[in-house]
Amino acid sequence: MAKSTSIVERDINAGINADIVHWDVEDPAFWDTQGKQVANRNLWISIPSLLLGFAVWMMWGMITTQMQNLGFPFTTDQLFTLTATAGLAGATLRIPASFMLRLAGGRNTVFLTTALLMIPALGTGIALMNPETPFWVFQALALLSGIGGGNFACSMSNISSFYPKSQQGYALGMNAGLGNFGVTTMQILVPLVMTVGLFGALGGEPMALQKASGTLIGRIDAGTDTWIQNAGFVWMLLLIPLAFAGWFGMNNLRTITPNPGTPLQAFGKILGLYGVGIVATVIGLVALEWLNMWLALPLTIVVTLVMLRLLPGEEIKPNIQKQFTIFKDKHTWSMTLLYILTFGSFIGFSAALPLSITIIFGNMMEVAADGTITRVANPDAPSALTWSWIGPFVGALVRPIGGWISDKLGGSFVTQIITVIMVFGSVAAGYVMMLAYNATDPNPYFWLFMLLFIVLFTASGIGNGSTFRSIGFIFDAQKKGPVLGWTAAVAGYGSFIAPVMIGDQIKAGTPEVAMYGFAAFYLVCLGVNWWFYLRPGASVKNP
Repeated sequence: MAKSTSIVERDINAGINADIVHWDVEDPAFWDTQGKQVANRNLWISIPSLLLGFAVWMMWGMITTQMQNLGFPFTTDQLFTLTATAGLAGATLRIPASFMLRLAGGRNTVFLTTALLMIPALGTGIALMNPETPFWVFQALALLSGIGGGNFACSMSNISSFYPKSQQGYALGMNAGLGNFGVTTMQILVPLVMTVGLFGALGGEPMALQKASGTLIGRIDAGTDTWIQNAGFVWMLLLIPLAFAGWFGMNNLRTITPNPGTPLQAFGKILGLYGVGIVATVIGLVALEWLNMWLALPLTIVVTLVMLRLLPGEEIKPNIQKQFTIFKDKHTWSMTLLYILTFGSFIGFSAALPLSITIIFGNMMEVAADGTITRVANPDAPSALTWSWIGPFVGALVRPIGGWISDKLGGSFVTQIITVIMVFGSVAAGYVMMLAYNATDPNPYFWLFMLLFIVLFTASGIGNGSTFRSIGFIFDAQKKGPVLGWTAAVAGYGSFIAPVMIGDQIKAGTPEVAMYGFAAFYLVCLGVNWWFYLRPGASVKNP
């Protein structure tokens, strides 16, 4: 025992580069005297790294809107494809990312995955400097920006290992909740940096808007100079110092990763796992050309898992096979469904809200003298760039609160309450969307529409914290990391599914159908949560 303690002290006191050999946060004495300081340091480096991952992943929604305003020679469907590519890649890359921690170590993983974001950030800035850049270049960069979405799985797995069960809600809520602010940060920062020559001559020449564009600082008229390339370049200012912070400030836990190998060996494992995800994403994009979404997405997941099982290597193969045991646990599947309910809704609505505002409130019904009804442009339409950030901001803001409340009341109890709210909220939002879509003046419905979506974002944000707290409570130390990564991976497909569903139904003239469909899914989740965790005789009472 004395030997172990001396190892711990040497690990922690020798400097922040050292791997930690002994880690027992369930021991109150260890936690209070040594563990808390190390855990908090790793958490506060992880949070901004994850925030930038979300920002780079989700930036295409804003970029494509401005590309259209600047007259880039791409169709609306092509611009939507860029957003969809990033969404599909971010979700698919979460699957291999969920296995990185136990193969490569937390410090190695966070450093490299943060540094890799420089490729799509810098590349996007360079590509946007020239409107004649081929479409395939933008699609490749959108795919690589999915690395930011994938980083969520390894980040959450890593932080969960540093904290005791009694503080899982707090730690995961802070990491995910403040990390989710990357969506809001991007939605606010990107429109702002486009208005100034932030990088001088190094940032290239501006382009002139062909259509007016709304931002937080007001309406920008056609003809105004715009530095769209700053939407990519701006992240470099933050990624470079954060990569250094991750390398010099974080730790690998040898209790979780017994043999990460040298840093170069660890980096090779990480790149190999992300390589699997990128190949699977390309296969998924091809499948979407031939199959409908509900067949192509499961195929993408299955292809990813099969490729992971076939990876060579005496260390990688048995380690991944060991982690695959989570799929034999029924609670893996119940918690996956519940995380789709919470995070899937959050990220899906984040991606779909700008589209909903633009189409539903950007047009209105006009009745001619002969009774003919047509849809015409709404001259006083609210700007999606001005308002779409509010919902994700609120959802991210309350996520740590959801984890904190769940530590007190129980994760499943909190999940049950927010699910009821989401059922009624989605039905009400669908009804208001229907009224606005068919109105001769949709503007009076806008504030109620925004209020209902803020309610949905608030509930899903609290639910994000409660479901992660439940995972930390239900699973042991060896399983909770892979389960956190897996559930986050599947829920990430919400960034692809929700915009497609809502967009298709809006085009069909029935936006309410998509929201009613979400409500039906939420009802199923309500039953699953009660059956597995709240009913008398449940196998795991939480509480």
